Amino acid sequence: MPAILFIPGFADDGSMFAPLADTKLASLFRLIVPDLPGFGRTPPLKSSTTLQALASTVCDLVESERAQIVVAHSLGSIIASLAARRCPHLISTIISLEGNLTADDAYYSGMAADFDSATAFRRALLERLGELATEQPIIARYRSIVSKADVTAMWELGCDARAFSATCVPGDVLREACKVCYLYNPANCPPMSLEWLQCHPIPKVRMDGATHWASVDHPHTTAQHILEALMRLGN
Repeated sequence: MPAILFIPGFADDGSMFAPLADTKLASLFRLIVPDLPGFGRTPPLKSSTTLQALASTVCDLVESERAQIVVAHSLGSIIASLAARRCPHLISTIISLEGNLTADDAYYSGMAADFDSATAFRRALLERLGELATEQPIIARYRSIVSKADVTAMWELGCDARAFSATCVPGDVLREACKVCYLYNPANCPPMSLEWLQCHPIPKVRMDGATHWASVDHPHTTAQHILEALMRLGN
């Protein structure tokens, strides 16, 4: 059975993809759902937690699991794109679930560079997520996961994400990585990223009505969209 490797977004863990185990997708593919180093149950790297360092981890996972297809969420889309650059012979396809296209997509990770310490960033991020969770219940789950992340790893990754988006356009890196399809709900995307999508036609599938964590609140629909994307890309 072919495998799909799933990459969580910023400070999230593999639990965001767990609901997909009960969908049609799981009957057709082996779903590999790891926690990246420093998040979930995986200890942090001994070196700094950067996009490139996590891309190297993804390459190792892709090779060991023989997963040519990668589904990546939010900031994880940049990590997947960089991994495809590092090991183009291993990754053939990226399905980006509202992955970062422009600097404006760094909703939470981008906050890190505004703080001089990891603990100050964590405190501010959790406070902000707590406020948002009162109106958006889906964020309560995310806040709980973030609260368990390694403090230093989260801050280092956020700072690196801000630096990356200051010198590169994430959407361009994604588009040039390999075969790509973008899954999104326009209501969740900032204007700059919607403009990027208009100016850079790539295969895409709309997920109207879904939150930013579509695999959590709409797993069956998300699974169908992933299968549709794979068909469009010839997988």
